[in-house]
Amino acid sequence: MQMLPLADRYGRVATDLRVSLTDRCNLRCSYCMPPEGLEWMPSDDQLTDDEVVRLIGVAVQRLGVREVRFTGGEPLVRRGLVDIVGRVHAIDPSVELSVTTNGIGLARVAGSLAEAGLHRVNVSLDSVRDETFQEITRRDRLDDVVAGLAAAEAAGLGPIKVNAVLLRGVNDDQAGELLRWCLDRGYQLRFIEQMPLDAQHGWSREEMVTAEEIIAALERDVELTPAKEPRGSAPAELFLVDGGSATVGVIASVTRPFCGDCDRVRLTADGQVRNCLFAREESDLRGAMRAGATDEDLAQRWLVAMRGKLPGHGIDDPSFLQPDRPMSAIGG
Repeated sequence: MQMLPLADRYGRVATDLRVSLTDRCNLRCSYCMPPEGLEWMPSDDQLTDDEVVRLIGVAVQRLGVREVRFTGGEPLVRRGLVDIVGRVHAIDPSVELSVTTNGIGLARVAGSLAEAGLHRVNVSLDSVRDETFQEITRRDRLDDVVAGLAAAEAAGLGPIKVNAVLLRGVNDDQAGELLRWCLDRGYQLRFIEQMPLDAQHGWSREEMVTAEEIIAALERDVELTPAKEPRGSAPAELFLVDGGSATVGVIASVTRPFCGDCDRVRLTADGQVRNCLFAREESDLRGAMRAGATDEDLAQRWLVAMRGKLPGHGIDDPSFLQPDRPMSAIGG
């Protein structure tokens, strides 16, 4: 079987596949969707478990993908998640498998996911204050997230990374507090600039807390030193904390884009390839697969989709248009 790299016209090769398993979520984070939620994807449009595993198999065995991250929506609401992880692990046990989750329900399945072959988890957590957590997520579930993180650690799903978004006037005064909380528990914290991917299309650059502001907020509580190790294709710029070995990361997708080193490609829950998180176009693999396409046909379609990847996301360009799909329907 010939291995063909998922290369674009600018020399970038995608080896990191983000697979959305559902657009559904059990939180209603203010920077993602309205309080009433969204109109969810019809079940017939969603890839079946077999189809998910088949497409990941094509990516791993024919296109050189070495890391698969399951996303959503909230991937833990997908009933077949543990089985999917186990079947993908069996395709090639050397491929790194991870999940990005809000942590609700993680306490229940962390052990099963580890046994199935999952390596690690990324958990979204924007505040460790009950009232702020409820304000952002519109749900009283902080204790469940904390329990999920502890269960993931106990199951060996590490290193555990925590993803946080700072919102102006909501939790932008809590950066140092969240960092200390994570450091005390051995979690690796990554702050992410809020991106124009909300369903309400209410994002504005003026209201976004920038990487520069995040770093300044952290430096009011700790001393930061830029990490010396090469960043490579990693999205996070790392800083050593208080001269020690612990780090905190800042993912500045908007103000300090890293498009030139991007090694990611995305597959939506309805089987569409997205060669960029902010892409305006998608390539349909589900339709071809259900029409009888072979694995080789699907691999060729995927290669063509990657050739159309633009050099950058263009958020700073006056002509930039936010993708029609919100983050919950794309997968992080």
